[in-house]
Amino acid sequence: MAEHGAVVVTGGSNGIGYFISEQLAQAGRPVIIAARNAERAQLAMNAIRERVPGAELGFQELDLGSLASVRRAADALAGNGPLAAVVANAGVVHDHGPASTSDGFELFFGTNHLAHFGLLARLFPALRATPGARMVHLGSLSHLWAKPVTGLPGERSWFSNYQNSKLAVMQFGFELDRRLRAHGIEARSVVAHPGNAPSAFTPERPGLHLREPIHPLLKAVVGNFSQGKDAGAWPAVHAAIGEDVQGGALWGPGRLFQLLGRPAPAKASAQAYDGGQATRLWQLSAELTGVDFDF
Repeated sequence: MAEHGAVVVTGGSNGIGYFISEQLAQAGRPVIIAARNAERAQLAMNAIRERVPGAELGFQELDLGSLASVRRAADALAGNGPLAAVVANAGVVHDHGPASTSDGFELFFGTNHLAHFGLLARLFPALRATPGARMVHLGSLSHLWAKPVTGLPGERSWFSNYQNSKLAVMQFGFELDRRLRAHGIEARSVVAHPGNAPSAFTPERPGLHLREPIHPLLKAVVGNFSQGKDAGAWPAVHAAIGEDVQGGALWGPGRLFQLLGRPAPAKASAQAYDGGQATRLWQLSAELTGVDFDF
């Protein structure tokens, strides 16, 4: 693992991203929170510093709904010193109506996958210059029910679009590592997922609203197979800095069908590893974002 350089966490001011940032800071890593809202990011950094005095923290404005914002953020990050890792965490989870990014892409596919493809491609020269650098992709168990994506997602249900976007994230993550290995590049691409981590089981932090209310009876039932977003962050943090992490691996919770528990190696669906689908997805992503990896 790269000992020198910052770890960029997209969406690091909220939800699982906040706890990824906090846990990385606790591990002594410099963290750059890449997020849309500077005020929210400042509140997150304040909360981290209360728990980790002396934490090295920074902020980079990043709107994953805009490829222009992705380009500006990548330019700034690439010129801001060595990068040890990028945790591509941020994404859209809920949106119940047809929606698109500012570039006209279906919202889930454009935000969760295309924006991170463009960000990592632009940051790749800086990452490959840091020995042992890692790119961590946040997948989801929902990919298990996704239909193969052979083109741009259409107007499906919001959850179907979410499933397909997470399948794309994971296919990209595994394919990126195959290409790194093929070119003899030391950097690693790793996929992680949080298991079942609803906000109802998440601890609060000063100045942040991280937990949503839930009926006590429902909480008692789902509590048997749920954990908070703090625990949901563990696999991504381990993927970013764990000494036993290999490129091309998937890490998730180790208990109860990958729903909760400490990080452990996991298996994705067969189509997540499908090289043919991943190659088509890669070609489409490079075309739509206007950028590709320079191996």
